[in-house]
Amino acid sequence: MSQSEHFLFADKTEIEDIGGGLKRQMLGYNHELMAVKIWFEKGAIGYNHAHRHSQVTYVVEGEFHFNIDGVTQILKAGDSCLIPPFADHGATCPTGGILIDTFSPAREDFVEGLSAPE
Repeated sequence: MSQSEHFLFADKTEIEDIGGGLKRQMLGYNHELMAVKIWFEKGAIGYNHAHRHSQVTYVVEGEFHFNIDGVTQILKAGDSCLIPPFADHGATCPTGGILIDTFSPAREDFVEGLSAPE
């Protein structure tokens, strides 16, 4: 089972360009839990999607228009939201900003070799 190192340093941890004005950096993970930092350029869109994972998102900076199951709210620095498993969700960022996403269980599709324990 894959997991991150115990200590990760911002200046030494890869920042992945995932396209569409978004970048992603892993903050730590194992099969049960994952935290990810996401940068949005001004006007970037996290298109609506759904997954089996519970998700909590914290807004570090910027303004985000979050849509969860058809309900849209504007979130700013210090705000957060809970996205239940299989809920349709997405966000647009008119200002540019940063999010911290946490997932349980971890998003296997974000890390090669990550799988649930046997």
